[in-house]
Amino acid sequence: MSKRADTQEYRQLFLGDVPLMDVRSPIEFNKGAFATAVNHPLMSDDERHQVGIMYKQEGQDAAIALGNLLVSGDTKEARIKTWKAFAAAHPTGYLYCFRGGLRSRTTQAWMGEVGINYPLVKGGYKAMRRFLIEESERIAQERDFIVIGGRTGNGKTMLIHEMSNTVDLEGLANHRGSSFGRAIDDFQPTQINFENALAVALIKNEAASHKPIFAEDESTRIGRLSLPLPLAHTMRICPIVLVDEQLEVRIDNIQKDYVTDLLSQHVAAFGEQGFELFSGFLLEGLARIKKRLGGATYAEIKTLMDDALDLHQSKQDEVLHRCWIEKLLIKYYDPMYDYQIAKKQQSIIFTGSRAEILQWQKSRS
Repeated sequence: MSKRADTQEYRQLFLGDVPLMDVRSPIEFNKGAFATAVNHPLMSDDERHQVGIMYKQEGQDAAIALGNLLVSGDTKEARIKTWKAFAAAHPTGYLYCFRGGLRSRTTQAWMGEVGINYPLVKGGYKAMRRFLIEESERIAQERDFIVIGGRTGNGKTMLIHEMSNTVDLEGLANHRGSSFGRAIDDFQPTQINFENALAVALIKNEAASHKPIFAEDESTRIGRLSLPLPLAHTMRICPIVLVDEQLEVRIDNIQKDYVTDLLSQHVAAFGEQGFELFSGFLLEGLARIKKRLGGATYAEIKTLMDDALDLHQSKQDEVLHRCWIEKLLIKYYDPMYDYQIAKKQQSIIFTGSRAEILQWQKSRS
């Protein structure tokens, strides 16, 4: 088999979802990496820390000598075995370290000692990260974007999944962007990983089509994560397509997402404790907006929610959930969204149901 060359074709790596072996330390990997990367480090966190101290005190040669001492014998053999397995499983992949320097070359050389010629990414993580930042900024500034707006429950996320040329910001952030929007495990990617995944999504979208990119209307924050500033700016000034469904349809959508499906997720994850934790999830979400609701409105909606949860648990009947959902929409979410969208009326280019918007996009093709 001919030896594959090292690469700095970063765009092709991300467009092709090429498997990547990250040989940085675990602490570096956990701060930020790429979706197709797996961490098989040359040095553990502690080993890297010791080598770093030696580098500062005695210089590079002494640091290299210590690294070779720490990663030797059985430790070295175990790591080479892991790299060998990765290479066998991913024959089209590449390896990288932080700058594409000593750690990458050392890993590459040690793999070569056992007959494996595996290429590295020139410039390493730092260069790939810089590429993604620059591409994200360029696409945000150069490409046409259209925001999908609409009141809560209109099915904007469903529409994003049904349309072409879309970027699912909430999916990438693992958060639905509201007080009730966190995932049941409360997991969100790091800010760096979110930015990396978003940049890759934008690059793939641009490569697939020159048509406008559609994204759901979001604030600058989605849970604990922030949109990159260039994209946030573009989304504030780009055209808007407004989803407009009947109130009953919106209640149906929210009940499915935040009652039926959410309970199923809790039961699947937590078993017998599922309903109790599901109830706590809803009540905590309501409590987070207590101050904005005001004491009287909060008490009214909480009573409705308590009644709904009691009936749901005792009779497996979800019907009363519609009462607190409707009240929360009318008293809180609708006025808040209507106030925000009123300032953007001149940007609205189309208003319709999900089905009408899908037809509208198709007619533009």
